[in-house]
Amino acid sequence: LHCCSRAEAPHCQAACGRILRSLSTEHEIMEALITECGSQPLPQDPMWQCFLGSAQPPPPSEEEPPRHPSKMDCAKLHCCSKANTSLCRDMCERISTNWGSQTWQDFDQLCEYNPVEKPLITCLSDVREPCQLGCKHLSYCSNFNNRPTELFRSCNVQSDQGAMNDMKLWSNGTIKMPFMNIPVLDIRKCLPDMWKAVACSLQIKPCLSKARGSLICKADCVEILTRCGDRKRFYEGQTPERICDLLSPTEDPERCIPLHKYLSPSPLGSSEMEEVVHPCNPNPCPSSHLCQVNRRGCLDHSCLPHLCLPGCKLGEASEFLVLQDSRVLVPLLSGSSGCLQVCSCGVSGRLENCEETPCEESMRSCSTTGGQRSHGSSFSINCRSCFCFSGETICSKKPCLTPHSSEDERRLFTGLPCSCPHHFVPVCASNGRTYPSACVARCLGFSDQNFQFGRCRLSDPCRGKPCSRSLRCVSRYAVCLSLSSECPQYECVARPSCDRSIVQPACDTDGLVHSSTCTLLHAGKTLAYLGPCQDGCRRPAPVCGQNGETYSTVCEAFNDRVAVDYQGSCHAVGPVSEGAPETACSGVSCPPLSPPHCTPLTPPGACCPICAAMLQILLNQEQINTFAKLNGSPVTVRGVLLVLRPLVSVPQCDVFGFLSIDKTLVVIIAPTEREPTSIQIEACNKEAEKIDSLINYASPTLISHVPLSAFLSSEVSTSSTYSSGGAPSCPLPPVLLLLLGLLIAGTPPL
Repeated sequence: LHCCSRAEAPHCQAACGRILRSLSTEHEIMEALITECGSQPLPQDPMWQCFLGSAQPPPPSEEEPPRHPSKMDCAKLHCCSKANTSLCRDMCERISTNWGSQTWQDFDQLCEYNPVEKPLITCLSDVREPCQLGCKHLSYCSNFNNRPTELFRSCNVQSDQGAMNDMKLWSNGTIKMPFMNIPVLDIRKCLPDMWKAVACSLQIKPCLSKARGSLICKADCVEILTRCGDRKRFYEGQTPERICDLLSPTEDPERCIPLHKYLSPSPLGSSEMEEVVHPCNPNPCPSSHLCQVNRRGCLDHSCLPHLCLPGCKLGEASEFLVLQDSRVLVPLLSGSSGCLQVCSCGVSGRLENCEETPCEESMRSCSTTGGQRSHGSSFSINCRSCFCFSGETICSKKPCLTPHSSEDERRLFTGLPCSCPHHFVPVCASNGRTYPSACVARCLGFSDQNFQFGRCRLSDPCRGKPCSRSLRCVSRYAVCLSLSSECPQYECVARPSCDRSIVQPACDTDGLVHSSTCTLLHAGKTLAYLGPCQDGCRRPAPVCGQNGETYSTVCEAFNDRVAVDYQGSCHAVGPVSEGAPETACSGVSCPPLSPPHCTPLTPPGACCPICAAMLQILLNQEQINTFAKLNGSPVTVRGVLLVLRPLVSVPQCDVFGFLSIDKTLVVIIAPTEREPTSIQIEACNKEAEKIDSLINYASPTLISHVPLSAFLSSEVSTSSTYSSGGAPSCPLPPVLLLLLGLLIAGTPPL
């Protein structure tokens, strides 16, 4: 508050005091001060100099109003455990749990440029400024525009203005940093385009696939300081190489920003720019609402491409929002960093009904054949993905051949668990998943009492009338990830009046659309699938899903968030591991690739290659079971996909998935167009890489969501396109044309 007295204009002094007393977060305060005072945060302005400086305020006088009450920021508190020094961990926890006790500027000076604190700083960056696809509408940093398949943290007008202000400050001859000053020549004459690219990179902040920080590459740093550094004013022993060793120590293109990329405008034209759109960037919603891509579909053409949905902040001082009615994982206010609680986002806009989870205080390492592995590390044993969690080594069940495998083992290897034969005699296990044979089910730990012959979706879960007379039994087929509870395939639905304001189209088995599932059931109809009715799904046309389950129509598969493998009933299962014989799927007729000039991938257990991106995610089974117990209902594959789906921010890509035979969660991020372009495929790849990075770095933007917080590690695979050389495109078979048509129509979430 004492900084307000330094404002030159009286109206700004008054507004400053009012803003500090009424607003909560630094972002809100900053925006309001810029608006009210009509000035950008420049260090030469006395008021802003006071705010941005490291000097502590004078002791409060009797006339000074009381300090801002203590407030929480649970999103940032998630990050504090990633600190590698006790100083930065303590400062992070103190600020996150007691807003106003200390400034983030002090923290930045001591921790922001400390190389050992990269995990902590990256985590905080994810909370403050999550990576988003696309950049546009910049006037100063115009070379950053028209890049729909690149990730940026801060593509907005404020950062654009900030880059211009940085250039003005640097033109004074000194680049001021918290721990050093770098003297430079006149940057208006010495490599001005490169300096502008530096300023824009540091403000707009391109997201890198691995480090995700904002560092320019070392070679660029050395070149620009060698040619434009004012050597006469360098400190003793200071050289461009030594400065860059501290500021930009890497040349890895996945960990640093190459300046040459932004020395010229984007090569994409206006027509290519329209191939990928970003309905939520910039954010069109109020600060208390989340923006999501509208995938619900519409009964008419009046709806918007985005939805503004009410949410809750993760603490009064937080800007990070979660969806209303969602379950979130937040650190306890007291106790060790391994103690967490699961809370609900209530209609009041606050977290409520919190329940503690078992503390994971142990950081014990794991003993493996390859040596000791630290807690939280990912590694491979033969071909299996593994993760060390509190002394326990958790691995996928992927079958492997090793260098020590015998000739008989190699000859009998099928690529399925226990080298089961490729006989397709499906069984339905107690977790609701169809497995290709009893051999596979037994190998995965299911006893003969825990499975029955036949595919799961052939049974009628309501046949035994499991619901009371006052309730209606509705089939709800599901594959359960939790093992601590039953996996019911039905739901007992009450018969109250329907809320007519809720519009989520649903199609019945007679091909009639209803405004919601509730109105459909009240009309005495049977649900076929969610979303508007599709002409192509009026008659049964069986398809085999990538999960090995046969669906009566492609709409039914899509309703289950499963992508189609091939036409017709399932009659073969693909290998889970490499090195299997190619005869496994020899009897399957796969559809042509779309686009034909694509380097595809094949999901584990499927037969047909696809042009999409894929994540294979290792899960913490114990945590999944805990969430199911706290929630009073099982954790399902479809439920997880629905929580994950909003993280994909472009409507040209959608999310599918299934539980693989090797017990990993397979997530497919696929283009939604009939004939996707290279840019659309690249956008899906980037969305997958973004989510993969959030999982492997345990970012709060992902692990705050239950049950996504049970994700341990991820492996990402992407498709790429190449020049077709003018070769004609192969037409898609009708079933895939229909599936892609449904995706374009925007069928609602399940």
